[in-house]
Amino acid sequence: MDYTIKIGGEAGQGIQTIGDTLARIFVRAGYHVFTHQDYESRIRGGHNFYQIRLSERPVSASREKIDILVALDLASITLHKNELAGNGRIVYDSASVKAKQEGQAFFDIPFVDLAVKSGGQRIMENTVATGAVLGMLGMKVDYLFDNLAETFRKKGDAIIDANKKAARAGYDFALQNCSQCSFRASGANAPGPLMLVSGVEAIGLGALASGCKFYAAYPMTPSTGIMNYLASKEREYGVVVEQAEDEISAINMAIGASFAGVRSMTGTSGGGFALMVEGLSLAGMTETPIVIGMGQRPGPATGFPTRTEQGELQFLISAGHGEFPRVIFAPGSPKQAFHAVNKAFDIAEKYQIPAFVLFDTYLADSTWTLDGIDADRILYTDYRLRGEAFSRLSEYKRHAFTESGVSPLAVPGDAKHVVVTDSDEHDEDGHIIEDAPTRVRMVQKRLHRKLPAIRREIASPFVYGSPSPEVVLAGWGSLYGIMKEAVDALSKSRSIAMLHFSEVYPLPDILRFDYLQYLNQAKKTICVEQNATGQFERLVKAETGYEFSGNIRKYDGRPFLLEELVREIEAKIKK
Repeated sequence: MDYTIKIGGEAGQGIQTIGDTLARIFVRAGYHVFTHQDYESRIRGGHNFYQIRLSERPVSASREKIDILVALDLASITLHKNELAGNGRIVYDSASVKAKQEGQAFFDIPFVDLAVKSGGQRIMENTVATGAVLGMLGMKVDYLFDNLAETFRKKGDAIIDANKKAARAGYDFALQNCSQCSFRASGANAPGPLMLVSGVEAIGLGALASGCKFYAAYPMTPSTGIMNYLASKEREYGVVVEQAEDEISAINMAIGASFAGVRSMTGTSGGGFALMVEGLSLAGMTETPIVIGMGQRPGPATGFPTRTEQGELQFLISAGHGEFPRVIFAPGSPKQAFHAVNKAFDIAEKYQIPAFVLFDTYLADSTWTLDGIDADRILYTDYRLRGEAFSRLSEYKRHAFTESGVSPLAVPGDAKHVVVTDSDEHDEDGHIIEDAPTRVRMVQKRLHRKLPAIRREIASPFVYGSPSPEVVLAGWGSLYGIMKEAVDALSKSRSIAMLHFSEVYPLPDILRFDYLQYLNQAKKTICVEQNATGQFERLVKAETGYEFSGNIRKYDGRPFLLEELVREIEAKIKK
């Protein structure tokens, strides 16, 4: 069983409400779910959709064909009717869209009329539509009742009861009038309770698990969800969330909080990060640990504010004036995102450097079912010099020269010693200098002595597929799920595997796993990216000299769909 449901309409019609509700119901019923959204950068109007894939097995990508299209406006029918599967159905309200559609595929359900007649209001048409979908699938309406009780518990029993009646009306109408519906989604048996987590929620959760106590940001899609999530947990976890007046303030606040002794983070997108770059160099010079969540969307300038792309890897690698180390994580799933944030905090503080968590709109907004988070993998070591340990020192030098390049990171005010640093080049005490020998030693300390140890921390790429593949796909970031399913689909007819890089800079050391040899043994290697210039492909060539034999690039602002990527891969193989 593998169904796809798409809810389409204008912004403001409650598309996300229907999608979120159905996704949570499917998970409670024991199904695996993957969802993604497509929405325009406007509060009302425009065309939006929410796509849900549910299956009895784990899924990690969206498909092209739709089994049920819930069309809340006429445009949704026009734009998506050709995506319908052979036995698919288009569910709509002819009175609302003001057009009667003919054909076996169309299922006219009077959403508004049923909502009003069941004792509710027009606004409950979404509840009717949700109930109707469950009826078409043959699922129990009780799951929806439980969801409604939780959602509207603060509004009282009257609102809950009215919504339940509306849900029942849609459910019964579908059962009675869709006799030709051949969908059956009942009796799922998941091995245990599943979590439904979006990429942006996983980033926020990873920050909390890592001991983040300060988050400053200016709202910018797709990173705003991190701030919203952390703000909702302020009291519970003792984290301070500050909406700054701009991105310059945000990164400087986070650097200040980190210097003062707490784990700190900021988040933004490309245009906002452009304003943060000077602050990034400040963190590099002062060796102040900071984690930056970087959400990619198509540019340049404002670009496609709500679409997706992998266009800023090279920006992060080269950002900042001067030379200093940084680490870039690029998770491909919510579970990877959680652990990437956790590792970013650990490495940032351990080596006193900036660490990036690079994601995109697709990963931020998509939701996945997880069987849980491995708590044993959570890293937490307080690398800072505090309290009695700090007081016992006979002297303290913030930027003391060491073999590792890592100096003691003390908390100001925790002892009699003064903690000094400066944005100008400085000596071991942190005071400004002008002489050449000290400059050379400081660059060696900050950069050359740290880099070998940092590189050893970078995880090898994830390998999946044939043990001796003729074809190898390589990709990074949010392409993890779609590449994995493409390998599954193509493995039936050919020897194929994938390398997925979730820690992209510095590139992993080949001593642990020689991925270059792995690539060289394949007959064909294809680098898959969602940008126009092959940024990761260029990074690999520049750092290692390796050239992929082919590439697939997508840069229209939309994510790959499974069948689309499979066709692209097959075309490249045939060449």
